[in-house]
Amino acid sequence: MANAPERSSAFILEDDEEKIEYQADTKVSNAGTFTFNKEDHTIANLLRMQLLRDPAVKFAGYMHPHPLIHKINLKVQTSTSQVAPAETLSAAIEDLSNETDHLITQMTDAIDKWKRENDTMGMLGE
Repeated sequence: MANAPERSSAFILEDDEEKIEYQADTKVSNAGTFTFNKEDHTIANLLRMQLLRDPAVKFAGYMHPHPLIHKINLKVQTSTSQVAPAETLSAAIEDLSNETDHLITQMTDAIDKWKRENDTMGMLGE
């Protein structure tokens, strides 16, 4: 297609783009909107679900403005002024990182165990 945008424009930031921008909400206390550039439903839903596990989070939801706009708006409201939305998002990202590390370790261990138990090359060589 001649007029199709470059595929890389969906995930590579331009020089003047920030990955995450934050705008405090002026109407709702303890709330704000994070804009994630060059992201989609995958990361937004992960973050939303992780944020909702936090008892300090009163509301977490996201909106993908348009399929051709590679941007996600994530709204977070905390239940108390002692915890800022940015703190809860940072904690959610850290928790997801730890879960990912744990999954990688479990997967690697399972693959190693399977290879040990199903070592057909060692059996054939004997």
